[in-house]
Amino acid sequence: MSESHDHTTPLLATGVLLLAAGFSRRFGAVKLGATLQNGETVIARTLARIRATGAPLRVVTRPELQDLLLASGARSEELVLCADADLGMGHTLAAGMRALPGWEACLVCLGDMPFIQSDTYVRLLQSLHGERITIPTFAGVRGNPVGFGAQWFASLLESTGDTGARDIVRGHPESIDCVAVDDPAILKDIDTPEDLARHQQS
Repeated sequence: MSESHDHTTPLLATGVLLLAAGFSRRFGAVKLGATLQNGETVIARTLARIRATGAPLRVVTRPELQDLLLASGARSEELVLCADADLGMGHTLAAGMRALPGWEACLVCLGDMPFIQSDTYVRLLQSLHGERITIPTFAGVRGNPVGFGAQWFASLLESTGDTGARDIVRGHPESIDCVAVDDPAILKDIDTPEDLARHQQS
């Protein structure tokens, strides 16, 4: 594992792949539509933070959530519908990878992490490289989102089940760049209503 470093070959195209197709089984309702203290929904805040980077965006969701995504700031041309999202996050990820428009690297983001700062996304996007895996850390702990260069796209296309890209990350420690960020929100995903309440107070 190496620390993030400057690479001499500039990227021609990078973007954000946002996974927003979960079933919120532990939350008890559609958590992407849950309301934050300022009245925004979880997914609206996430989208706004990503949108502020100016990066190209693709949003993978399931057909039942399409209206929520559009009402929360997603654009119809950005949406990728995944009919088999019920089979696990890996299938959602694979559907998104099939829809990428020729990027050399992408940052795989999660719809249920609304507190990540826009500057953090920018830092990670700037750290992407076509042959590397980029992972943010806070206080030495790895978090999300994770970036993948195009070298890994074929493997990501084969993602299935609930593991998503974890097996790729575990299997290639020599290809990882860790990027230290001053943003504890990279560790704060929302699985339960208690998570949402706790993260808003921290």
